[in-house]
Amino acid sequence: MDKKVTIYSTPTCHFCQMAKDFLKEMGISYIEFDVAHNLEKRQEMIQKSGQMGVPVILVGDPSNPSGQDDMIIGFDKERLISALGLPAGR
Repeated sequence: MDKKVTIYSTPTCHFCQMAKDFLKEMGISYIEFDVAHNLEKRQEMIQKSGQMGVPVILVGDPSNPSGQDDMIIGFDKERLISALGLPAGR
């Protein structure tokens, strides 16, 4: 099943760019919110994560009965691989 990926980022964030580049390399589509310019999405990100730093990455799995998304703060490649169900060592 496809997972829904959302990334809250800013245009100048190096780690945000690394995360987006990784997702593109893996062929994974994502929804991006620029929280530097979108104040509503910035508030949403802070409310969901308790964080003001970016990136905040949400990975949703439609087959998860709790409906809870995996939340990854920063670019943590190994956690992202795990949340996406990709083979280790990618």
